[in-house]
Amino acid sequence: MLQDTIHALILGIIQGLTEFLPVSSSAHLNLFPWIFNWDKISDSFDVALHLGTLLAIVLFFFKDWVVLIKSGYNQVVHKKRSVEGRMFWYIVFATIPAGILSLILDKISGKLIGDNLNVEMLIIAITLIVMGLILYIVDKRAKSNVKYEKITFKQSMLIGLSQAIAAAFPGVSRSGITMTVARSFNIDREASAKYSFMLAAPITFAAVVFNLDKFTFGLPFLVGVIASFVVGALIIKFLLNYLKKGSFKVFAIYRVIIGLIVIGIFFTRI
Repeated sequence: MLQDTIHALILGIIQGLTEFLPVSSSAHLNLFPWIFNWDKISDSFDVALHLGTLLAIVLFFFKDWVVLIKSGYNQVVHKKRSVEGRMFWYIVFATIPAGILSLILDKISGKLIGDNLNVEMLIIAITLIVMGLILYIVDKRAKSNVKYEKITFKQSMLIGLSQAIAAAFPGVSRSGITMTVARSFNIDREASAKYSFMLAAPITFAAVVFNLDKFTFGLPFLVGVIASFVVGALIIKFLLNYLKKGSFKVFAIYRVIIGLIVIGIFFTRI
């Protein structure tokens, strides 16, 4: 029990650190046990850790969610148009097809990759590097002349749909690809991150609900969720402040370095 709790704490911290940064939490949650020869993390515990970061999104942006939901309701029922109402429905419409496509692509990729853990780690390494380079190039070339409230329906849909690619290929990073697509539309960095966070909430909530019956409640579960929640909230605050002046370059470099390290470990184990 003690070892399981310690592992849950470490994995919860990793989830909180990497879920909102464009570096792929799923990659890190799979790589860490693989490198240190722990038992592979179960899909249900992976989702449980996402419950912690979901709570971080909801509570950190609680006032925003209240305004969005009220405005979305008023826009439909009372015909009161507002930026917040429009953004609420953008998030809703972007989530539904993204969720469906994610389920389809996740099943397809699962069959293609199979149970070969080393092959999965190699794929993670490659996607870490490739998406890191794409993030760097897109971010460097993009302007920052589109603010959060100016995001269009088309942009929202494409950003939302990109989440499905992260579901299909481990290591892509849901936040990484949504921020990359947002930057390709010249949406400023802080707005790209915030919209990525807001889009994460409904699709993560759905994943948690669908896996509730698979959760194994106990001390490791509680420790992992609390750790991912606390660290996740701190990372949201850090990233939004950092992106006011900083770029995504440091995260792109980190992805490439980790990817190369994983490839090196891979060739020592085949």
